[in-house]
Amino acid sequence: MEDDWGVLSMTDLVYNHTSSDTPWLQANPECSYNLVNTSHLKPAFLMDRMLWHVTLAVADGKLEYRGIVPTIQHESDLQLMEKYLMDSFLPIYKLYEFYTCDVEAVVKKFKKLVQEGKVVEAGDSKLSEESLHLIQDPEYRRLETSVSMTDALAVFNVDKPGVKSRDERIKKCCEDFENHLVKLNQVKIDAMNDHIATAVKNFLANIRYRFVQDDGLRLKTVTRKQPLMDRYFTFPVGVPESSVEDDESLMDFDDTACIIMAHNGWVMNYDPRKNFAHSDSNVYLRRELIVWSDSVKLRYGESPADCPFLWDLMLEYTRTVVNIFHAIRLDNCHSTPVHVAEFMMDAARKVRPELYVVAELFTTGESLDNLFINHLGITTLIREAMSAWDSHEEGRLVHRYGGVPVGAFIQPHVQPLVPCVAHAIFYDMTHDNPSPIEKRCVYDALPTSALVAMACCASGSNRGYDELVPHHIHVVKEKRPYTYWNNTDNCGHMDINMANGIIAAKRALNDLHYELGIQGYSQVFVDQMNVNVVAVTRHNPTNHKTVVLIAHTSFTYPPHSKEKADVRPVIVTGNIDEVILEAKLVHHGSHSYHENKDVINGLPDFSLKLKKHIQLKDSEMATMWNDDNGKKSIGLTNLTPGSVIAFRVTLDNKSSSSIKSIKSMLQEITQEHSAESDDSIRNIISQLSLVDLNKVLYRCPSEEMDDAFGFGAYDVPNYGPMIYCGLQGIMSLLSKIRPANDLGHPLCANLRDGDWLAGYTARRLKVHATTKKLGEWLERFSVHLGGVPRYLVPCYFEVIITGAYMLLLEQSWNLMSSFVNNGSSFVHSLAMGSIQMCGEVKSSPLPGLSPSLKSDDSIASNLDINRQSTTLAAGLPHFADGIMRNWGRDTFIALRGLLLLTGRYQEARLIILSFGGCLRHGLIPNLLGGGEAARFNCRDAIWWWLQSIQDYCKEAPHGNSILQDPVSRLFPEDDSPPMQPGVKDQPLHQIILESLQKHATGVSYRECNAGFNLDRDMSDQGFNNNIGVDWATGFVLGGNINNCGTWMDKMGSSEVADTKGMPATPRDGSAVELVGLCKSAVSWLAEISQTGVFPHKGIYVEKCGQDIFVLWKEWSDKIQEKFETLFWISGTPDPDNEPKPELINIRGMYKDSHLASQFWADYQLRPNFPVAMVVAPELFSPNKAWTALQSLQEELLGPLGMKTLQASDWAYCGDYNNADVSTDPKVAHGFNYHNGPEWVWPVGYFLRAKLHFAKMLEASQPGVLSKTVKFVTQTLTHHNEAIQTSDWRSLPELTNQNGAHCRDSCPAQAWSMATILEAVRDLELIF
Repeated sequence: MEDDWGVLSMTDLVYNHTSSDTPWLQANPECSYNLVNTSHLKPAFLMDRMLWHVTLAVADGKLEYRGIVPTIQHESDLQLMEKYLMDSFLPIYKLYEFYTCDVEAVVKKFKKLVQEGKVVEAGDSKLSEESLHLIQDPEYRRLETSVSMTDALAVFNVDKPGVKSRDERIKKCCEDFENHLVKLNQVKIDAMNDHIATAVKNFLANIRYRFVQDDGLRLKTVTRKQPLMDRYFTFPVGVPESSVEDDESLMDFDDTACIIMAHNGWVMNYDPRKNFAHSDSNVYLRRELIVWSDSVKLRYGESPADCPFLWDLMLEYTRTVVNIFHAIRLDNCHSTPVHVAEFMMDAARKVRPELYVVAELFTTGESLDNLFINHLGITTLIREAMSAWDSHEEGRLVHRYGGVPVGAFIQPHVQPLVPCVAHAIFYDMTHDNPSPIEKRCVYDALPTSALVAMACCASGSNRGYDELVPHHIHVVKEKRPYTYWNNTDNCGHMDINMANGIIAAKRALNDLHYELGIQGYSQVFVDQMNVNVVAVTRHNPTNHKTVVLIAHTSFTYPPHSKEKADVRPVIVTGNIDEVILEAKLVHHGSHSYHENKDVINGLPDFSLKLKKHIQLKDSEMATMWNDDNGKKSIGLTNLTPGSVIAFRVTLDNKSSSSIKSIKSMLQEITQEHSAESDDSIRNIISQLSLVDLNKVLYRCPSEEMDDAFGFGAYDVPNYGPMIYCGLQGIMSLLSKIRPANDLGHPLCANLRDGDWLAGYTARRLKVHATTKKLGEWLERFSVHLGGVPRYLVPCYFEVIITGAYMLLLEQSWNLMSSFVNNGSSFVHSLAMGSIQMCGEVKSSPLPGLSPSLKSDDSIASNLDINRQSTTLAAGLPHFADGIMRNWGRDTFIALRGLLLLTGRYQEARLIILSFGGCLRHGLIPNLLGGGEAARFNCRDAIWWWLQSIQDYCKEAPHGNSILQDPVSRLFPEDDSPPMQPGVKDQPLHQIILESLQKHATGVSYRECNAGFNLDRDMSDQGFNNNIGVDWATGFVLGGNINNCGTWMDKMGSSEVADTKGMPATPRDGSAVELVGLCKSAVSWLAEISQTGVFPHKGIYVEKCGQDIFVLWKEWSDKIQEKFETLFWISGTPDPDNEPKPELINIRGMYKDSHLASQFWADYQLRPNFPVAMVVAPELFSPNKAWTALQSLQEELLGPLGMKTLQASDWAYCGDYNNADVSTDPKVAHGFNYHNGPEWVWPVGYFLRAKLHFAKMLEASQPGVLSKTVKFVTQTLTHHNEAIQTSDWRSLPELTNQNGAHCRDSCPAQAWSMATILEAVRDLELIF
């Protein structure tokens, strides 16, 4: 067939059953579920025999005395049957005895053991009457269920207060035991009564379908061949069927019990992963099986060892079949054990690797379908149009089983895996089912075939459908052959040709189906035009040719077969080239149907009227006119039941021209040589700076409105505003809409309704001089988009915007460092945080720079210090503009990752100098406020600033030159009013010295403008600040219990919870990360002062009234000497170094602070010491550091962030809700901001510390480095996924416990992106 005709072949593979008379089954009964290997089926077998004997009794007229006659026709007959079964017949056989115990015998045994003084070994002290259960007899014999006598004695052989003798006690124990057994038996009896009631209900339902229902079999008389219900079990051949009692006796003998086998079938809504013949199922007993009484269910067990003969036989069967056939159909796949089918399919593909696997799979849902598909490698699932109950459902199936929507987005060649519908082969009718003429009506055959042909998937049919055979063709009982093909005019009663039934139309439809598939008409739209009329559109997304088919279905016989459909006109955008076909069935009424005794024949009184490839003017079903808007309308003037019409549509000239122009613009995007043109998009984008890219790609609404051009975020009707004003706002939506082809999304509706979004995108860029050309290019695109048919607008909008977006990303990475430009996609994503956060916002300026500051050509050229206003937002959208944008600590924690590692040295330099110009009290601002409105209420920003200067000097080209840059002092003295740039300039190294000297000397001050207007939540004492150094240890210290000067800066604000003015985490004293940052700074200064790069050797310290000069190295050494002694908590008790052991909650860690006012705070496990480990690793002994990091990993590490407090701590609350108005002081108004929620930025330092100390320990612990690299990589996958799935394309500020989303968190946070990028950089440097 393959070689001679080019035809491939397919056949069935059947694994879950075999014919009842299969010879090898009789010789190998272990292959079945029989009463020997599946003894739990004995009660079900007896139920089966009982009901069979009822059939015999009814057939023989033995129940007529009860009104039950062989000719069952009415519901009243079923009521009589139910009463007889439930009241008289079934109770006789006491089926519950298979599950209950013989109370008398069990009590007798118990009494004997008690009288013998049986000693019970000590057992479970929790034993009670409720824990004593019946133990099912494994052979399911009557009244052989038992109990554990050991447990029975332990529970019931006990003292009985008030009894007067041993015999009386024993009697009382036995009575109690007997009562308990009666209760246990009753539970089983009740369960059996329920099973029997369900079995009778299902038995009656079967009788109803077979004898009573109009849509059932309508059998006339009960006989052996037409029983009340088919049998569930085989019965030994030659054994008399004399009585139920005799049948039951067969179960006692293995030679007969082994050939009593369970038939196969299927169970409605049953989980196909479960075996309905298993001991935990009662399907057979409850008569829930739709049984196939001519087949036996096969029993494989869990592996080949359980039934070697069957596995070997089926393996050979499989290999033989697939060696011959190209494709197989897994028959009854849903009832085939998955592990068996998986084993056989693996073997099959070794014989034929390209095997095409079709499956008949009926499960309870598509998720279960996918389980079978994934395990078995199923290529195609069988689906059937006859499963639809009306035309709407049939149309849904056409849409469901293939293709993508008309106007669908163009998908990239490489795309993320997304859930999809399994590939289908869509049949108009499958085999061994009622004829559609029986199920619906003859007029529906043609329209259903037409709808199936329009489905964008494989299609199929069954012989007899096209010939209009009006009855069920039974695969077992039907003995006649099909009619023979005779393609001549001389057809006899046993022949057919193109003139019969709907065969000619089916060929035309099959040709159309093939054309649509081979020519790429991959898009589908289904329109329910009225109750019975369905229109299906197939569209070619490349040339935009369209085929529209309209079918008038007829699920029931129409009152008038020539009645015309009342449907709205079909609106067509384009030109109608031809009517591909129009067809309908015509009833002649001259012949009546009679079954041919020789062949399977169809209806003789219907003929097909078919026209192909005609002009619309020649159609008998449709006419066309133009409306006032120039659109074409097709009126369906003669669409009678059973009619079908299909026509071909092409684009008009205007639409074609617009699409051609857009495709030309797309070529500009995709072809690199297009950059040669000045006005090409590639050339335009190549001129954009990183600050420009911030405007083009990002900007949240408050940043955009800050420009005062009148733009905010684009508001999508029925959806809401986009999160970014730039292209990322659009792309965040499109990235979810496009993979799912969600053309029903409000954004797509908005695009179809008008070109507002395209216009907005262009206009907001045209107002800026540096992005104007890009705006003009997008404006040209918007004009062309207006000429595109509206249903195609989302597709073309997406492809251009996505293309431009990708070019913009490339430009972004090209402008950054080689680390970014050559980095992974994860590095690229993290680096985009630099552009997200770094931009120009007028309401958040930097203080003026020194007029004498010169451009550093090694990092940038053409510096315009008067225009400089590029700042780093702490997070979006909460910290995007105004005074809340520029935070000292946030800026400098994020600066290395977002500016230095990305190569943005110029921005980093100017931000460092600008903040340095604001130095006051030895500190830089917490909130910058343009400098003049700065707040100096944090102790840590100065140390992060110093760390950033050090990082700049090491990372930037000629980085040390920044130390000589002039800084304009805004506050030359602590009490100075703000000065203009240039009034007081100092080199940066002098500013550094002053900040350290202030700390060395110590400063106490009160914030300027202290009071309610400055901070409505701060207490009066909280405005008082002090900083200094404890020269006994060298540790920097400061703060008090009324303020919070580190990053854990939540100030209580709830009056009802009495937390207003109370810091949640003061962390005064010496915070561990500040000690580390200080050590890092003075160690670095010690090093560069030796070479003259830094001109100052140290600072002065007052001791005993004298100023003592302390070298940087001396300060560094002092910290080194004291750090581990005062911060390390040993893994084992160390009384000499543990002044307050009662406060230790966990060992093997570093304290969070030293000498905090809150006496317990030093000992709280928080994620801060890894900062010190990264910036000053020399402070830590590697083994101790590793132990502490392991503690941190086990106790604090979450999916995305790190808990800010150990979960076992009394103050821990893992979920942050700033709107909490409760009276609970731990959480009111988000008081627990830093007492549990999982912050992302500390993860970067934790991972960097892990990598550092793993390298140090590799020599003593071989393999620790590779394990750590793997751990870090796995941890970072969560952050990569988080960015890709975030609408903000960023990492959040924090999550709630266990990584849960936090509503009040910033969804995009600068330091989160920065520190994770730093961790990735360190990871790359390992190799």
